Amino acid sequence: MPSKKLSKGEQARLSWDPLGLMAGVDEAGRGPLAGPVVAAAVILDDTKRIRGLNDSKQLTPLQRERLYDQIMDKALCCSVAEATVDEIDTLNIYHATMLAMKRAVEGLRLKPAKVLVDGNALPRIEVLAEAIVGGDAKVKSISAASILAKVHRDRLLTQLHDEFPQYGFAAHKGYSTPEHLQALRTHGACRHHRRFFAPVAATMTLAPGGGVTVTPL
Repeated sequence: MPSKKLSKGEQARLSWDPLGLMAGVDEAGRGPLAGPVVAAAVILDDTKRIRGLNDSKQLTPLQRERLYDQIMDKALCCSVAEATVDEIDTLNIYHATMLAMKRAVEGLRLKPAKVLVDGNALPRIEVLAEAIVGGDAKVKSISAASILAKVHRDRLLTQLHDEFPQYGFAAHKGYSTPEHLQALRTHGACRHHRRFFAPVAATMTLAPGGGVTVTPL
Protein backbone atom coordinates (compact mmCIF):
# COMPACT_ATOMS: atom_id res chain seq x y z
CA MET A 1 0.00 0.00 0.00
CA PRO A 2 1.53 3.36 -1.02
CA SER A 3 2.36 5.76 1.80
CA LYS A 4 0.46 9.01 2.16
CA LYS A 5 2.28 12.06 0.83
CA LEU A 6 2.73 14.71 3.51
CA SER A 7 1.84 18.33 2.84
CA LYS A 8 4.52 20.99 3.20
CA GLY A 9 2.97 22.07 6.51
CA GLU A 10 3.06 18.51 7.87
CA GLN A 11 6.65 18.09 6.72
CA ALA A 12 7.66 21.35 8.43
CA ARG A 13 5.92 20.33 11.63
CA LEU A 14 7.55 16.91 11.67
CA SER A 15 10.97 18.40 11.07
CA TRP A 16 10.55 20.78 14.02
CA ASP A 17 8.48 18.95 16.63
CA PRO A 18 10.25 16.05 18.35
CA LEU A 19 8.48 12.91 19.40
CA GLY A 20 7.69 12.86 23.08
CA LEU A 21 5.95 14.83 25.78
CA MET A 22 5.05 18.49 25.34
CA ALA A 23 4.93 20.86 28.31
CA GLY A 24 3.15 24.20 28.45
CA VAL A 25 4.62 27.00 30.59
CA ASP A 26 3.16 30.30 31.77
CA GLU A 27 3.54 32.76 34.61
CA ALA A 28 1.41 34.91 36.88
CA GLY A 29 2.30 38.04 38.78
CA ARG A 30 4.70 40.10 36.68
CA GLY A 31 2.80 43.33 37.23
CA PRO A 32 1.81 43.45 40.92
CA LEU A 33 3.60 45.54 43.53
CA ALA A 34 3.84 42.69 46.04
CA GLY A 35 4.38 38.96 46.27
CA PRO A 36 6.45 36.52 44.22
CA VAL A 37 6.17 35.87 40.52
CA VAL A 38 4.85 32.34 39.93
CA ALA A 39 5.35 30.02 36.97
CA ALA A 40 3.82 26.66 36.17
CA ALA A 41 4.67 23.86 33.74
CA VAL A 42 2.08 21.28 32.72
CA ILE A 43 2.18 18.11 30.64
CA LEU A 44 -1.38 17.13 29.82
CA ASP A 45 -2.64 13.59 29.35
CA ASP A 46 -4.25 13.31 25.89
CA THR A 47 -6.50 10.51 27.16
CA LYS A 48 -8.02 12.66 29.92
CA ARG A 49 -9.80 15.65 28.45
CA ILE A 50 -10.25 18.80 30.51
CA ARG A 51 -13.10 20.98 29.27
CA GLY A 52 -12.95 24.76 29.50
CA LEU A 53 -9.20 25.35 29.41
CA ASN A 54 -8.45 28.94 28.46
CA ASP A 55 -6.27 31.90 29.31
CA SER A 56 -6.68 32.28 33.08
CA LYS A 57 -7.49 35.99 32.65
CA GLN A 58 -10.60 35.02 30.66
CA LEU A 59 -11.95 32.83 33.47
CA THR A 60 -13.75 33.68 36.69
CA PRO A 61 -12.09 32.84 40.02
CA LEU A 62 -14.60 30.01 40.49
CA GLN A 63 -13.83 28.58 37.04
CA ARG A 64 -10.10 28.77 37.73
CA GLU A 65 -10.46 26.96 41.03
CA ARG A 66 -12.53 24.20 39.41
CA LEU A 67 -10.07 23.78 36.55
CA TYR A 68 -7.11 23.88 38.94
CA ASP A 69 -8.40 20.76 40.67
CA GLN A 70 -9.03 19.00 37.36
CA ILE A 71 -5.57 19.84 36.02
CA MET A 72 -3.90 18.59 39.18
CA ASP A 73 -5.95 15.40 38.98
CA LYS A 74 -5.76 14.64 35.24
CA ALA A 75 -2.44 16.01 33.95
CA LEU A 76 0.48 13.63 33.51
CA CYS A 77 2.54 15.94 35.68
CA CYS A 78 2.63 19.54 36.88
CA SER A 79 5.16 21.80 38.51
CA VAL A 80 4.69 25.21 40.14
CA ALA A 81 7.65 27.39 41.07
CA GLU A 82 8.33 30.92 42.31
CA ALA A 83 10.87 33.68 42.22
CA THR A 84 10.83 35.61 45.48
CA VAL A 85 10.42 39.32 46.06
CA ASP A 86 14.12 39.54 46.93
CA GLU A 87 14.98 37.86 43.62
CA ILE A 88 12.67 40.25 41.76
CA ASP A 89 14.37 43.24 43.40
CA THR A 90 17.84 41.83 42.73
CA LEU A 91 17.44 40.47 39.21
CA ASN A 92 14.52 42.63 37.91
CA ILE A 93 11.08 41.24 37.08
CA TYR A 94 12.01 39.93 33.62
CA HIS A 95 14.92 37.80 34.80
CA ALA A 96 13.02 36.70 37.91
CA THR A 97 10.17 35.53 35.67
CA MET A 98 12.58 33.55 33.51
CA LEU A 99 14.03 32.02 36.67
CA ALA A 100 10.59 30.96 37.91
CA MET A 101 9.85 29.37 34.52
CA LYS A 102 13.16 27.54 34.53
CA ARG A 103 12.42 26.18 38.01
CA ALA A 104 8.95 25.08 36.93
CA VAL A 105 10.28 23.12 33.95
CA GLU A 106 13.07 21.55 35.99
CA GLY A 107 10.53 20.55 38.64
CA LEU A 108 8.53 18.35 36.27
CA ARG A 109 8.57 14.69 37.25
CA LEU A 110 8.70 13.72 33.57
CA LYS A 111 11.14 15.37 31.17
CA PRO A 112 9.40 16.89 28.14
CA ALA A 113 10.79 16.65 24.63
CA LYS A 114 9.69 20.21 23.99
CA VAL A 115 8.45 23.16 26.02
CA LEU A 116 5.91 25.70 24.75
CA VAL A 117 6.13 29.04 26.56
CA ASP A 118 3.58 31.82 26.53
CA GLY A 119 5.00 35.12 25.29
CA ASN A 120 8.01 36.09 23.21
CA ALA A 121 10.91 35.12 25.48
CA LEU A 122 12.35 31.82 26.64
CA PRO A 123 14.01 30.79 29.90
CA ARG A 124 17.42 29.14 29.74
CA ILE A 125 16.55 25.48 29.88
CA GLU A 126 18.15 22.33 28.52
CA VAL A 127 15.06 21.38 26.51
CA LEU A 128 13.90 22.37 23.05
CA ALA A 129 11.57 25.33 23.54
CA GLU A 130 9.32 27.62 21.53
CA ALA A 131 7.78 30.95 22.53
CA ILE A 132 4.16 31.47 21.45
CA VAL A 133 2.62 34.93 21.71
CA GLY A 134 -0.90 34.53 23.06
CA GLY A 135 -0.17 30.89 23.76
CA ASP A 136 -2.30 30.88 26.90
CA ALA A 137 -5.37 31.13 24.66
CA LYS A 138 -4.07 28.91 21.83
CA VAL A 139 -2.33 25.93 23.45
CA LYS A 140 -4.18 23.82 26.02
CA SER A 141 -1.09 22.94 28.05
CA ILE A 142 -0.15 26.63 28.29
CA SER A 143 -3.73 27.47 29.30
CA ALA A 144 -3.45 24.86 32.04
CA ALA A 145 -0.14 26.32 33.20
CA SER A 146 -1.62 29.82 33.30
CA ILE A 147 -4.45 28.57 35.51
CA LEU A 148 -2.14 26.76 37.94
CA ALA A 149 0.16 29.77 38.24
CA LYS A 150 -2.71 32.22 38.74
CA VAL A 151 -4.57 30.14 41.34
CA HIS A 152 -1.36 29.34 43.23
CA ARG A 153 -0.39 32.99 43.38
CA ASP A 154 -3.87 34.18 44.36
CA ARG A 155 -3.84 31.71 47.25
CA LEU A 156 -0.44 33.01 48.35
CA LEU A 157 -1.68 36.59 48.39
CA THR A 158 -4.71 35.55 50.43
CA GLN A 159 -2.28 34.10 52.98
CA LEU A 160 -0.32 37.37 52.95
CA HIS A 161 -3.58 39.18 53.67
CA ASP A 162 -3.93 37.17 56.88
CA GLU A 163 -0.44 38.35 57.84
CA PHE A 164 -0.81 41.98 56.74
CA PRO A 165 -4.57 42.75 56.47
CA GLN A 166 -3.98 46.51 56.28
CA TYR A 167 -2.94 46.23 52.62
CA GLY A 168 -5.99 44.35 51.33
CA PHE A 169 -3.97 41.70 49.48
CA ALA A 170 -6.92 39.29 49.36
CA ALA A 171 -8.89 41.75 47.23
CA HIS A 172 -6.32 43.13 44.78
CA LYS A 173 -3.70 40.33 44.90
CA GLY A 174 -0.90 42.87 45.07
CA TYR A 175 -1.85 44.89 41.99
CA SER A 176 -1.67 48.67 41.87
CA THR A 177 -5.26 49.55 42.79
CA PRO A 178 -6.21 52.90 44.38
CA GLU A 179 -6.87 51.06 47.65
CA HIS A 180 -3.45 49.42 47.58
CA LEU A 181 -1.67 52.68 46.80
CA GLN A 182 -3.48 54.42 49.65
CA ALA A 183 -2.50 51.62 52.03
CA LEU A 184 1.13 52.04 50.95
CA ARG A 185 0.98 55.77 51.64
CA THR A 186 -0.57 55.14 55.04
CA HIS A 187 1.46 52.17 56.27
CA GLY A 188 4.62 52.17 54.14
CA ALA A 189 5.83 48.97 52.52
CA CYS A 190 6.00 45.54 54.13
CA ARG A 191 8.57 42.85 53.46
CA HIS A 192 6.41 41.37 50.69
CA HIS A 193 6.49 44.53 48.55
CA ARG A 194 8.75 44.86 45.53
CA ARG A 195 10.82 47.83 46.64
CA PHE A 196 12.15 48.81 43.22
CA PHE A 197 8.72 49.02 41.60
CA ALA A 198 8.02 52.75 41.19
CA PRO A 199 4.79 53.06 43.25
CA VAL A 200 6.45 51.25 46.17
CA ALA A 201 9.70 53.20 45.87
CA ALA A 202 7.73 56.45 45.84
CA THR A 203 6.04 55.66 49.15
CA MET A 204 9.40 54.78 50.67
CA THR A 205 10.81 58.14 49.58
CA LEU A 206 7.88 59.85 51.28
CA ALA A 207 8.39 57.96 54.51
CA PRO A 208 9.01 60.09 57.64
CA GLY A 209 12.65 61.08 57.97
CA GLY A 210 13.37 60.08 54.37
CA GLY A 211 14.12 56.49 55.29
CA VAL A 212 12.61 53.24 54.09
CA THR A 213 9.45 52.30 55.92
CA VAL A 214 9.09 48.55 56.30
CA THR A 215 6.42 46.94 58.43
CA PRO A 216 8.15 44.92 61.19
CA LEU A 217 8.27 41.11 60.87
